[in-house]
This record gives sequence, C-alpha cells and structure tokens, in this order.
Amino acid sequence: MKSYLERIWLLLRKEKYDLIWLQQEALPWIPSFVEKFLLSGKIPIVVDYDDAFFHRYDQHKNLFIKFFLRKKINRIMEISSAVVVCNNYLAQRAKDSKAKSVELLPTVVDLDLYKIKTPNAKEIFTIGWVGSPHTAKYLDAIKPILTELIKDENVKVSILGSGKYDLPGAQFIDWNEETEIENIRTFDVGIMPLDNTSWERGKCGFKLIQYMACGIPVIASPIEINAKIVNHRVNGFLAETPDGWKEYFKLLKDNVKLREEMGLQGRKTVEASYTLEVNTPKLINILKSVLR
Repeated sequence: MKSYLERIWLLLRKEKYDLIWLQQEALPWIPSFVEKFLLSGKIPIVVDYDDAFFHRYDQHKNLFIKFFLRKKINRIMEISSAVVVCNNYLAQRAKDSKAKSVELLPTVVDLDLYKIKTPNAKEIFTIGWVGSPHTAKYLDAIKPILTELIKDENVKVSILGSGKYDLPGAQFIDWNEETEIENIRTFDVGIMPLDNTSWERGKCGFKLIQYMACGIPVIASPIEINAKIVNHRVNGFLAETPDGWKEYFKLLKDNVKLREEMGLQGRKTVEASYTLEVNTPKLINILKSVLR
C-alpha cells in the first residue's frame, strides 16, 4: 500500500518533471482509468515492456480480473508518447493498441563486465542454465535428456537460480548478482528451452545474450526473439525437437574447436547489437523525440 501511495503522490506532482519513464504500469491490478487520470497532462510518457506483461491480465484464470483488466496495458500503450519493446510480438501488440510511437530496443548487457571464456578440452563438459524458480518449468521439456547426460562422468549440468528442482545429479547454485557472470563463465554451453506459447513469445532473450557475451555457444528453442538472436549453426543452435537437443549437445561436447568458434561468433553478435554502448544513443534519441 505504501508503494501505491508513493506512486500516486509522484504522479500527482508529475508537472515537476520533463518526462515519465514507466516500466509496464504504474499501479498493478488497478483499472486503467485510474492510471489514465494520473498520467493525463502535457508531460510525455515513455513505457517499457520486456515481456508479454499484458497476458498477466488478458489470460488470467479469474474471469473477474480478466474481464475488467484485460485491456489495461492496451490503454497504457495508447496514451503513452512512446512504447519501447524488445521484440516484434510486443511491438505488434503496441501497434494494435494504437500506440503513437513504437520503438524496438533490445535487452542489453554492459560488455565490460563480461569476459570471454576460453574452452579447455580437459575440462568436464558443463551444460548451464540460468533462470528462476518460476522459469525452471521450462527445463521439463528436456529433463529426460539432461538426466541421461548426467550419467556420463564427463558431463555436468549446472542449474543457476532454479531453487528446488527435481533433477538428481545436477549442480544447483543460488543466484547472486555478484557471482552470476562468474558462474556463467564455467559453462561450456548455455541453454534456453522455452514453451511455445504467447507468453514466451514476448520474452527478450536476456540469458542468451549473457551466455554469448561470455563467448559461450548456446542451444535454444526457436521462439520469437531466440530465433533472431541465434544464427543457427553459426553462433549457436535452435533445437525444435528432443532429437535436435541430443544432436547439438553431442556436437558441442565432442568438438572443442566448434565451441570456441560458435562462442566467438556469439560474442560478435552481442558486440554488434546487444550492448549498452550500441543502444544508449538509440534510447537517447527516443527520449529526445518525445521531448520535442
């Protein structure tokens, strides 16, 4: 309640500011007409979405919430001066909501923090995943494959941030911002399995970008942004089937040179498109355009 009151007070005094940057929405679970009133005026509003946040409401199991809030995010997009999104799925939603301006800006990393991992043929082959207890469910699709791979004494499966997850023999590491990159650099391949649903199509591929920034090859489900980030068989693999996952794990496990080549290509991909250095000027231009 305190945070809601603070936000309301801030928005009532918005004329003190030149611009409002909004992450998704101002008041979660509150009808759009309240936010529309609080956001009305001459101060430009830029709203940012890095996932399909609107499905939180329009796909809610509670029919009452779904009925009253299903178009809430559409309304926020409509009244904003600009909507910043990370992929075409989100961009199309903004356009359908009659947003005045829709800007594509990818999720990025500060490349200075990411050092390239050098593959070592003598090391155990480490398959790595980074996520949260909420996203650990995506591992279910390849759990039988991981379970089989763990039986190989030269293979390790490292799970970072999942909390409790049923995968005997895997190494589980608690997520910590200070050690996350260090942990990622122990991987020989970074994985990003996803379900093929509307919610997943709104994701921005941040974990893939992190893996690639460390010079680590990736295997990912061919969903929306993943298929844009991953150039199949160049900087990683897009696995559509269980057999595909098995094949690509084997290729990378058996070929250190391939891991190094793909990892370097992934690093180049990040350097070209997914860094603060590349995208900060683009964001500045977006902000300048709404302030004119």
